[in-house]
Amino acid sequence: MSDIITADLVDLDLSADTKEAAARALAERMVTLGRVTDLEGFLADVAAREQQMPTGLDGGIGIPHCRSEYVTEPTLGFGRSAAGVDFGAPDGPADLIFLIAAPAGADDAHLTILSSLARHLMNAEFTDALRSAGDAEAAAALIRGDESESEGEGARAASSAAEGAVSAPQDTAAASGAASADAAAGSASRAPGAPDSAERPFRVVAVTSCPTGIAHTYMAAESLENAGREAGIEIVVEPQGSAGFTRLDPAVIAAADGVIFAHDVPVREKDRFAGKPTVDVGVKAGINRPGELISEVRQKAERGEVTAGSGAATPVERGGDTGEGYGSMLRKWLMSGVSYMVPFVAAGGLLIALGFAIGGYKINKAPSVMDHFLWTQADSWGALLFQIGGVAFGFLVPVLAGYIAYGMADRPGLVPGFVGGAISLTINAGFLGGLAAGLIAGGVVMAIQKINIPAALRGIMPVVVIPLISSAIVGFLMFVVIGKPIASAQKGMTDWLNGLTGSNAILLGALLGLMMCFDLGGPVNKVAYTFATAGIAVSNPSDSAMKIMAAVMAAGMVPPLAMALATTVRGKLFTQTERENGKAAWVLGASFISEGAIPFAAADPLRVIPTSMVGGAITGSLSMAFDATLRAPHGGIFVVPLIGNPFLYLIAIAAGVCVTAALVIVLKGMRKPAPGAVTTDSPDSTAAPTAEKKEPVAA
Repeated sequence: MSDIITADLVDLDLSADTKEAAARALAERMVTLGRVTDLEGFLADVAAREQQMPTGLDGGIGIPHCRSEYVTEPTLGFGRSAAGVDFGAPDGPADLIFLIAAPAGADDAHLTILSSLARHLMNAEFTDALRSAGDAEAAAALIRGDESESEGEGARAASSAAEGAVSAPQDTAAASGAASADAAAGSASRAPGAPDSAERPFRVVAVTSCPTGIAHTYMAAESLENAGREAGIEIVVEPQGSAGFTRLDPAVIAAADGVIFAHDVPVREKDRFAGKPTVDVGVKAGINRPGELISEVRQKAERGEVTAGSGAATPVERGGDTGEGYGSMLRKWLMSGVSYMVPFVAAGGLLIALGFAIGGYKINKAPSVMDHFLWTQADSWGALLFQIGGVAFGFLVPVLAGYIAYGMADRPGLVPGFVGGAISLTINAGFLGGLAAGLIAGGVVMAIQKINIPAALRGIMPVVVIPLISSAIVGFLMFVVIGKPIASAQKGMTDWLNGLTGSNAILLGALLGLMMCFDLGGPVNKVAYTFATAGIAVSNPSDSAMKIMAAVMAAGMVPPLAMALATTVRGKLFTQTERENGKAAWVLGASFISEGAIPFAAADPLRVIPTSMVGGAITGSLSMAFDATLRAPHGGIFVVPLIGNPFLYLIAIAAGVCVTAALVIVLKGMRKPAPGAVTTDSPDSTAAPTAEKKEPVAA
């Protein structure tokens, strides 16, 4: 650990009186050593992590930590405070403060060492030795695990502890293997869920995880293992940290009598633990009260208590990243519904647009093709396409609601979600009703899954009981309780949009343009797009709704087209890779695929995103001012013949593209290369991105 902490990173007389001041004092030492490049940016990342969950622990320990792009190498700062600093621990202020700084792309070896240190903070000998360390070098040596004769017994004890910490993951794996052998020998003679205490001890498997995956994950694992040894039970823990995780042997899980989840992010591959008595708590509970958790899971096993939803992970959880907290789940649930809805929007909208193109603007008045269809008449083919598109559009709200619920509760959420979405259409609650129905359906199913039920009923829960009860509850709420208020809100919003004229419409176009270009296909972009498509997802949309759709598509085309133009006009300001991306961006932008600008935004967000938003706002406002309309929800320039006022519409797009391209060129031309940076003047230069990311933005 010599490259992670040195004496220069130790402050044995930390005078800070707040956690922010303590983090700043230790971070300044990291800046001095060149291990943190931006003090304020790094402290903002530390504060953001602190907001997710306080980092104070029982025993006088504060362990603020984060992963940050401003960290150049894994670093550990240590401070000792005589007065103590409040980090939110239940037992009071912390006198031992560890600031862990991990790069955004830290390698697994360094993260394992930092995680091993976190494990060892649960060792009283280690923390006592740090409290009695005489100087900074000695404290750093204790943390590194160096052998030091001058420090006597305390140093040797702490040294042994730190060395043991580094090998902790291997010890866990060995324990898993040993437990696996025992499980293979004993599981055949035991009925599931009924431990035979006369033949072997009680067995528990546990999973720990926290948002950063560095500190609390491993401290909870160590705490549970220590409590298990004291209680005389066999416990094997799977820490799911930033450095990855080693899956428990399936035989160990099969032989376990109970499961403990101590986590603040979704448990990965949670379905492996289905059908076991389960205790599900936050990661801090695993650190502070492991004995209680073991007692609780033991009591559940003795009662044969299994929670219906204790095992399966939802689709959103299965796709979750290590650092995701539950605060991001709502956005992902909503995006799950939107992502499944968009293909229906594209297919239905384009079919309807083609129907108008072939059959004329009165095609929506045509009789059903079931009653009247002539193979030789263009109007019949136009009516056919229009009516097929109308059927596809009819699925939008149910699909949105159904797959929001699916993202929350997996397949059991589909039935109540679709039912709630269909009711939303019936009561004219529209898009807003679909959002509410999906969230309600997912929440109801999740609540039902937490109910403890007899084993005899578990087989019919997902196919009979959950769909029946959840659909009844969602239907009642949508028809009787919240449906009318949502329908009124939907009608009010529609009436307001229909009444927009003049400057109000132009301002709305500018706002939608800003949203479309803010995150280039991300959540904000999708909110604007879904808002627009919801307005035209009817058989006879208003002019205002079609104007909004036109403004949204026009603004979404601006960023990739602007980047393509900029790379063509001033290619020397861009790397070879960016110039190649610029060629593809012509086609992507013309096809209304805003994501074509993402490579440029990722390499230079402070220049690309704001300029794209300016261009998008100009295009959106001009489109509204020109009264351009669009019935198709997608297609880019390929559906221009279906647009009202197509010439002015193209002028609006061209204006936004030119403004954005000009601003990007000016800003990139103003920047000053970092010392020693490779310039991009040569057409073959590809070394610029590294220097480019580090250089300051010109004032």
